[in-house]
Amino acid sequence: MERSQGEGSSPNQPPAAHAKLDPDSGLPPAGPGARSEALAVLTSFVRRLLVLVPVYLAGAAGLSVGFVVFGLALYLGWRRVRDEKERSLRAARQLLDDEERLTAKTLYLSQRELPAWVSFPDVEKAEWLNKIVAQVWPFLGQYMEKLLAETVAPAVRGSNPHLQTFTFTRVELGEKPLRIIGVKVHPNQRKDQILLDLNISYVGDVQIDVEIKKYFCKAGSQGHLHGILRVILEPLMGDLPIVGAVSMFFIRRPTLDINWTGMTNLLDIPGLSSLSDTMIMDSIAAFLVLPNRLLVPLVPDLHDVAQLRSPLPRGIIRIHLLAARGLSSKDKYVKGLIEGKSDPYALVRVGTQTFCSRVINEELNPQWGETYEVIVHEVPGQEIEVEVFDKDPDKDDFLGRMKLDVGKVLQAGVLDDWYPLQSGQGQVHLRLEWLSLLPDAEKLEQVLQWNRGVSSKPEPPSAAILVVYLDRAQDLPLKKGNKEPNPMVQLSVQDVTQESKAVYNTNSPVWEEAFRFFLQDPRSQELDVQVKDDSRALTLGALTLPLARLLTASELTLDQWFQLSNSGPNSRLYMKLVMRILYLDSSQICFPMMPGTAGPWELDSESPPAGSSVDVPPRPCHTTPDSHFGTENVLRIHVLEAQDLIAKDRFLGGLVKGKSDPYVKLKLAGRSFRSRVVREDLNPRWNEVFEVIVTSIPGQELEAEVFDKDLDKDDFLGRCKMSLTTVLNSGFLDEVKWIWLTLEDVPSGRLHLRLERLTPRLTTADLEEVLQVNSLIQTQKSAELAAALLSVYLERAEDLPLRKGTKPPSPYATLTVGDTTHKTKTVSQSSAPVWDESTSFLIRKPHTESLELQVRGEGTGTLGSLSLPCSELLEAEGLCLDRWFTLTNGQGQVLLRAQLGILVSQHSGVEAHSHSHSFSSLAEEPELWGRLPHATTSAPELRQRLVHGDGPPEATVGPLGQVKLTVWYYGEERKLVSIVHSCRALRQNGRDPPDPYVSLLLLPDKNRGTKRKTSQKKRTLNPEFNERFEWEMPMDEVFRRKLDVSVKSSSSFMSRERELLGKVQLDLTEIDLSQGAAQWYDLLDDKDKGSS
Repeated sequence: MERSQGEGSSPNQPPAAHAKLDPDSGLPPAGPGARSEALAVLTSFVRRLLVLVPVYLAGAAGLSVGFVVFGLALYLGWRRVRDEKERSLRAARQLLDDEERLTAKTLYLSQRELPAWVSFPDVEKAEWLNKIVAQVWPFLGQYMEKLLAETVAPAVRGSNPHLQTFTFTRVELGEKPLRIIGVKVHPNQRKDQILLDLNISYVGDVQIDVEIKKYFCKAGSQGHLHGILRVILEPLMGDLPIVGAVSMFFIRRPTLDINWTGMTNLLDIPGLSSLSDTMIMDSIAAFLVLPNRLLVPLVPDLHDVAQLRSPLPRGIIRIHLLAARGLSSKDKYVKGLIEGKSDPYALVRVGTQTFCSRVINEELNPQWGETYEVIVHEVPGQEIEVEVFDKDPDKDDFLGRMKLDVGKVLQAGVLDDWYPLQSGQGQVHLRLEWLSLLPDAEKLEQVLQWNRGVSSKPEPPSAAILVVYLDRAQDLPLKKGNKEPNPMVQLSVQDVTQESKAVYNTNSPVWEEAFRFFLQDPRSQELDVQVKDDSRALTLGALTLPLARLLTASELTLDQWFQLSNSGPNSRLYMKLVMRILYLDSSQICFPMMPGTAGPWELDSESPPAGSSVDVPPRPCHTTPDSHFGTENVLRIHVLEAQDLIAKDRFLGGLVKGKSDPYVKLKLAGRSFRSRVVREDLNPRWNEVFEVIVTSIPGQELEAEVFDKDLDKDDFLGRCKMSLTTVLNSGFLDEVKWIWLTLEDVPSGRLHLRLERLTPRLTTADLEEVLQVNSLIQTQKSAELAAALLSVYLERAEDLPLRKGTKPPSPYATLTVGDTTHKTKTVSQSSAPVWDESTSFLIRKPHTESLELQVRGEGTGTLGSLSLPCSELLEAEGLCLDRWFTLTNGQGQVLLRAQLGILVSQHSGVEAHSHSHSFSSLAEEPELWGRLPHATTSAPELRQRLVHGDGPPEATVGPLGQVKLTVWYYGEERKLVSIVHSCRALRQNGRDPPDPYVSLLLLPDKNRGTKRKTSQKKRTLNPEFNERFEWEMPMDEVFRRKLDVSVKSSSSFMSRERELLGKVQLDLTEIDLSQGAAQWYDLLDDKDKGSS
C-alpha cells in the first residue's frame, strides 16, 4: 500500500502529488496505457478470427468434417492440461505469498488446541478463562431459563395478540460451553477504563424450544456463533468493587448459523433459513452490535448511567469518495469475443452504516465526487470498508475492496490518498477527515463558513451532531375505555425521523434509548417529538424544541423534564439533549476565506467532475402539477322515482300478468352505480343519492338503465342518456332542478332525476353548514354525502431504501382514503422515482378522515408510509399542503401536494322537502301543502337560518334545562324526520349527575310502533346525541299528531324505574316542517303542556 499523507508527506503537499494530472481535464493522461488497451482489444479479436482459418482451409481442400472435429479435440485437450498447470502454480504462489494468513485461518477453522506456550503478539490465549466458563455454564443455563420464562416470554405475549399462548417449553444450553479463543487488551486508551476484545466461538448443543398452542405450532433451534465481543470496564474507582460497570457489545456483526428443528424443518430450506438467520441477526444487532451495547452496573446509584449505556461518539469521519482508476473490465459482448468496460459503483461501510454511490456507466476510471459522514463509536476496532462493484442486470460483479482502521484517520486528522483494491485491480481515491466533537458554540460560525465552501453530494455537510437520550415519560393520557397505552416516540429533525421501541400497557414508560441526528445549521432547526400509541393513530403528546436553545446552554446540554402539549395536565417527558460542534483541526487544513472557494482536494472548478454538486439541479421545494390539477367537480345524482314501467313478471306459465321489481344502473366517468330493488311496483320510489367526481372534458354523458330483478337474468325496462355539458357549465340542469327522462327502447316509462354540480371552495367558512345540510338531506338508503373533495398530486420520492442493501427497488405508491385506493405506475429500479400522477377522493368527515400513502417495491414489500389527516389541511393556508413529507416505518421522503375543497351546494336541498310533487299524490292535496309555509327560499337565506338555529338562543335556559331538536317532513320519502342533537343544563336531583337519554312518542298513539329512544349518556348534564329518527306516514296524518319528547335518567342498575328530568310536547301543526332548522326547547314538568 502506498504511504498516506499523514505517514510520509507534508501537510501542505497537494493530495496525490505523485499522480500527475492533465492540465486541461484534470484527469490522468492517457499515455501509452490507452494505446496498449486498444491494441490488446484488437489483438484479441484477430486471435479469435484466426481460429476460423483451419475450418476454411479444410472446406477448401474438400476434407471431411472428421478432420476438423479431431483437430478441435486435440486443441481442447491441450488447453485443459495447460489450465490445470496454471491453476496449480497460482495456488502454490498464493500459499507462499500469504503463508501466515492461511496457516492462521486453517488453525482457526479446525479449532485445534494450541499449546500454552504458543502466542501471537497482540492476542493472548485464556485457557484459564475457558475453564471458569465451563464450570459456570450449568448455572448460566439456569439463569437463561429463568430469564426467558419470566421476562422474554411475557414481553413476546404482550407484543402481539396472536402470541398470547407463546411459551418456552425447553431451554438447555447443553454441555458444550462457549469458548474464548483469544483475548486482546488495548492498554493505551483512557486511564479510567479497561478495554478488552474477546474472540468468542460457540459451537454447542443448545436446545431452545418454543410453542404457540393457539396455532399448534412448535419449533426449536440449535445455533453456532462466532465474533469479537468488546468488553469495557468503566469507570475505575477507588472503592470496591473498583469497576463501576461492565459494557459489552460486538464491534461488527457476528456470524451466525442456526439449525431449526420442529415445524417439519421448514426453516431449514436455504431461502427461509437465510431469512430467519438475518432476522435473528437484526435482533442481535439491535441489542449488542454498535451503537447498541449491554450495560451491567456493578454499584448502586451509578452516576450518569445513560452516558455509559449510550456514550457520545468518539468522532465523525467525513468520507470523500472521489474517484477510482485502473478498474478491471467485466463487461463482455458477442459471447466474450469483444471486451467492454465496467459500470462501477462503490459501497462504503463503517459498522452498520452503509452508503451506496451512483453508477458510472462504461468507465474504468470513474469519478464520483460524493461525500458521506459516519459516526465512529470505538477506536480502535472499527474499520472503513469500500467495495467496488460492476453494475449488471442480474448479478453485480465484484471489482475489489479496501479496508482502513479508523484509528489511522484519528492519528492523521486528514488522509488523502489512492488506496489499492484487494482481490481485484485498480485503486480508489479517498479523502478522510476526522471531525472532533467540541462543546463550544463559538466554533459554530467558523464551521458554517467552511461548510459553505464544501461541495458535498448527496447531502450538504453537517455542522453539528445532536444526541438525544430518551429516558422516560410520566402520566401519559389513557386510551378510550381507560385502557393503558403502548407508547412509542417519534423524533424528527427537519426531514429525518427516528422511532423508539414501544413499551406495552403503561402510561409511564421507560425507554432508555439514544438517537443521533446530523445538523446542517442548528441555529434554525428544531427537534419535533411526538409521543404516540404503537398504532400511530393516537397521539399522546407533542413537543417542539428549537435547537438554538442548546447553543446557550451550559456544555451545549439540556438534562431535564419537558412538559408535553396536547396531552394530559401532568404529562411530561424526561430527555437529555447533547449537541457537539463538528470541528476539523485547522492544523491539518486551512479554512477558506470566501464562500464558494474550492477545497484543496477538489478538481479544477471550471470543469467539475461528473457527479459533483454543481451539475445536479437543486431539489425542488414544491410540486409542479399541470394546470388541470384541482379543477375537478362533484356531480350529485338524485335518483328519485320512475313511472309507467312495463310489467315483466309472469305467473302460471304467462297466464297471470304480474308487475316488475325495478332497479336503476347509472354509468358515468368510468364508474357505475346501482340502486336498491323495489319489489312489485311499476311506479317505484328510490330516493337515493350518488356522487361522482367529474372533469370539464366535453362530450360526457350520463347513461341510466332500468332493469327488472329476476332469479336468472334481469329483464330490460329501458334506458336513457343525457349530455352533462349543461350541468357542468351552469350547476343545475334547469331552473326547477328536476327532470323527467323518457326511457328508450321500451313502450312506456320515464325516470325522475335531479342533478347538481358541486364546486370545491378553498375555505372552511361553510364547512359546518355543509355538514349540517348533509345530515338533513341524508337518507337511510344512500351512502353518506361528501362534504369535501381531496385532490392529491404525487410528484416524486427520494432516498428510498435499497433492495438487499445495494440494488434500488422498483417502487410504486398507493393512496387510500376510506375504501378508495389509487395505485401509481411502477418505476423500474430507482430509489428516487418520479410518478407525476394526481387523483381525487370524496371526503365525508373532514375532521376524522385521513390520506394514507404507502410506498411499496415490486417484490420487496413496504418501503415507507405516510398518514396525512385532513384536519391538518383544514388548518393550512388555502386548505393546501405542498412540501416534502418524511416516510415512517422506513426511510425516504415524498413530494406531494394535497388540496382540500369544501363542497358547498348551490341549492342546499333542505327547502326541496317543501316542493310540490307534480307527479305524486301530494299534488292532489293542495290544502295539505297550504298549511305549510311554502315559500321558495334562496340558498343564502336558508344558510343564514341554519347558522342562526345553531347559535345560542336569546332566551334564558329554563330551570329544567333544554333539548335541541330538528323536526321536518321529508316529502320525497313521505317521512317525518327528527334529529335529537343534545341537551343542556339538565336538572341534577341526587348527589351524582344523571345518565340521560331522550324518548320520543307520536301522540295520541302510545304503542311501541311510534316510540323512539336515543342511546344513554353516562353522568352528564349536557349530553350530546346527534341521532336521527323517522316515521313513515302521509302528510295529513302528520298534522293530526303531537311529538312528545321526554328526557329521562335510569334510577339504578337493578331497577326498571326511570326518572323524568323534563319533557316537551310539540304540536306539529304549529311547526314549520319545511325549514329543517335546529331549535332549543325548554323542558317542563310532567304536568305542563306545550312547547317553547
